[in-house]
Amino acid sequence: MKIGIVGWGLEGQSAFRFYGAEHEYLIVNEEPRNDFPVQDKRLKIQFLPNKRAPGLTGNVADLSYLDGIEGCDKIIYSVTNAKNLEKKFGKNPDFWSKATTIQHLFFEQVKTKNIIGVTGTKGKGTTSTLIHEMLKAAGKRAFLGGNIGTPVLDFVRDVMPDDWVVLELSNFQLYNLTYSPHIAVCLMVTPEHMDWHPDMQDYAEAKANIFRHQRPDDIAIYLADNQYSKKLAGYSAGQKIPYYRPPGAYLNEYDKVAVGDTEIIDKSEIKLLGEHNLQNVCAALTAVWQVTQDVSAARKVLSTFSGLEHRLEFVRELDGVKYYDDSFGTTPETAIVAMKSFETSKIMILGGSDKGADFDELAEVIKGSNVKHAIVVGQIADKIVNSLKQAGYKNTITGLSTMPQIVQKAQEIAQPGDVVLLSAAAASFGLFKDYKDRGNQFKKAVAELA
Repeated sequence: MKIGIVGWGLEGQSAFRFYGAEHEYLIVNEEPRNDFPVQDKRLKIQFLPNKRAPGLTGNVADLSYLDGIEGCDKIIYSVTNAKNLEKKFGKNPDFWSKATTIQHLFFEQVKTKNIIGVTGTKGKGTTSTLIHEMLKAAGKRAFLGGNIGTPVLDFVRDVMPDDWVVLELSNFQLYNLTYSPHIAVCLMVTPEHMDWHPDMQDYAEAKANIFRHQRPDDIAIYLADNQYSKKLAGYSAGQKIPYYRPPGAYLNEYDKVAVGDTEIIDKSEIKLLGEHNLQNVCAALTAVWQVTQDVSAARKVLSTFSGLEHRLEFVRELDGVKYYDDSFGTTPETAIVAMKSFETSKIMILGGSDKGADFDELAEVIKGSNVKHAIVVGQIADKIVNSLKQAGYKNTITGLSTMPQIVQKAQEIAQPGDVVLLSAAAASFGLFKDYKDRGNQFKKAVAELA
């Protein structure tokens, strides 16, 4: 069989490992990479000769890298390449009958029905990890994968019928997905990736696939006060359970997280910071409660789990100033919730590349808060500064282009008791390779402060 692999990222490489060396391959990619396999008579590689513009894959105008892929017997494409394939092949049924993703392959081949899927604009990784940890603490054999970093084909053959699988599912992975998990969780949904989706409806419709193919014996869990989350859960044929209010997990009048009449943990004992993480805790608890009501396991995880890297991650305290890395926050909404996680005065680091977001609400929140200075950088700096000016906020600093410069300036203007918060409200492309690179450079620069 001749297999076509579109996109040589984590998903494409996992498909290559999954099918093995006994097949022929055509691997195509938008740009050159230094980790391609060695070409021979059974393995051909083609790519565009130049580095693509910063941003998501699937954003190139030259689609010649896809030439000949339609001649393969089976085509596995990385999800962000879907729009390019649609431009190249339209609705050609011959092509799409052979084209699939690793998510489709996973659902077709996995031996268990015990699958919990999590989507939403932000919080997916934290919520998925909490679910996975609570299941393990309760004695379940569980796997964690998807958008959180482990491609699903890397472990699908190891999953047994009684095991549990927790999947973090992005809008890209859900785009055109024809399967839904047994327990589907939709967190807060706000505008995101408007540089890939033509509009909010297209983005929301992709998210809806986490519910769209559920059956009456499946479960749909949604954020009660988010209109998109609630609306998307309406696509499910299964039982619908809100969270952050009963009958899902919620914060009761005694400041304890509870499910029904069962109190799980006092709010003050939860290790994660911020109200948004309290929502994530309630989402995870609501999902796990459908599997096991092990209160001690839940308490153990919630009182010790301090979060994922680059998500409100405490970096260092120096001269009475605390530095936090929230580089994963790439929307105005996530910057707002990160700001609200700290009552003390703040120095905010904002900016990056443009994903079509609106910054007016963020500007109003900054104006009405205790943000002492906003350091604004990147391609979108002017747009953010204009929104801040219109809101009446003037304490902006611009013109910095490297992370050491940014961090040094933050140190100069911060006072004891302040928080320096990297929560950029924008994608990282341009100055940095991705949000991880941005966060790692921030942490390195903070560590080097004297």
